[in-house]
Amino acid sequence: MIKFLDLHTINARYEEEFHQKFTSFLQAGYYINGNETKLFEQNFAAYCGTQYAVGVGNGLDAIRLIFEAYKIMGKLQEGDEVLVPANTYIASVLAISQAGLLPVLVEPDMQTYNIDVSLISKYISSKTKAILAVHLYGQVAEMSMINTIANQNNLLVIEDAAQAHGADYQGNKTGNLADAGAFSFYPTKNLGALGDGGAVTTNDSDLADIVKKLSNYGQAQKYVSAYKGFNSRLDEIQAAFLNVKLPYLDEINQKRRQNAQQYLSGILHKDIVLPQFDNKNTQVFHQFVIRTPRRDELKEYLLQNGVETIIHYPVPPHKQEAYKQWNDLSYPITEQIHNEILSLPINENLLPKEIEFIIEKINRF
Repeated sequence: MIKFLDLHTINARYEEEFHQKFTSFLQAGYYINGNETKLFEQNFAAYCGTQYAVGVGNGLDAIRLIFEAYKIMGKLQEGDEVLVPANTYIASVLAISQAGLLPVLVEPDMQTYNIDVSLISKYISSKTKAILAVHLYGQVAEMSMINTIANQNNLLVIEDAAQAHGADYQGNKTGNLADAGAFSFYPTKNLGALGDGGAVTTNDSDLADIVKKLSNYGQAQKYVSAYKGFNSRLDEIQAAFLNVKLPYLDEINQKRRQNAQQYLSGILHKDIVLPQFDNKNTQVFHQFVIRTPRRDELKEYLLQNGVETIIHYPVPPHKQEAYKQWNDLSYPITEQIHNEILSLPINENLLPKEIEFIIEKINRF
């Protein structure tokens, strides 16, 4: 069986360094907001090209804390609308709702699966105050056009970069393409921890300071809370592991691109729509997503032939019970995407012969 993702194998190359970090972590006796967290925040900010990075508990919290900070700064208030792609993972939408803001779903582009920039202006109202640009599956959204529209309408732009660590766009990396960026270090990400973790990146010192305080009970100093905060800190041990893995991220992304190239040149099936790729570093292939009306049939066929696949994602946000007030809404492009997409194995440990095997099976389908 070719597994979709084998995290033990993925992390095996780092085990010696992990052990060294864990030993140091134990000996330090400082388990929350210690030197490893500070070091990772410095390293990750430098990598992204931003002035600040703030470690938080997970990717959903990273987005929410940005919104909560902007509310404190007076740039947002409860009831404001935030534009977000309709086909994103539900965490993007949850973060908006949990901050007391109103998600406004915008259909995606069928080629990139990111928000359709040609539709954004149609959804802007007097209540619209921000755009949450999601870099879905590792493909950077059209940030130049998004930022232009935002500037024309005095809107904030926040990147949901949870799936696009290290992607480049016009000379800058994700996390440094808007007012702020939100990252997840969930174990399956291109830069994954061994547990939950997240980060906020920005060049705004006030935003970074408030996010830092909000993530730790709103405390300006120990036991003194300036804000009604949260408990959403990046674990010290996860920061240590991320410090080990971060120097390898560009190599990981390049290997994923190579794997994608092999798929793209080899899959010839007439019923399969392949992902768009222009050989640029705007795509880091967190997922390699194909599309076919025969998705469920193909998924079962591949499983029977020893290939594990996953659907990212089977149910769009507006069809989730959590948002039952939207269940009768129609987003035909989003619904088609969610009914047809299938993710093939793409991780950096995948062997060329395994990819060739998958290609052969797909072409025979």
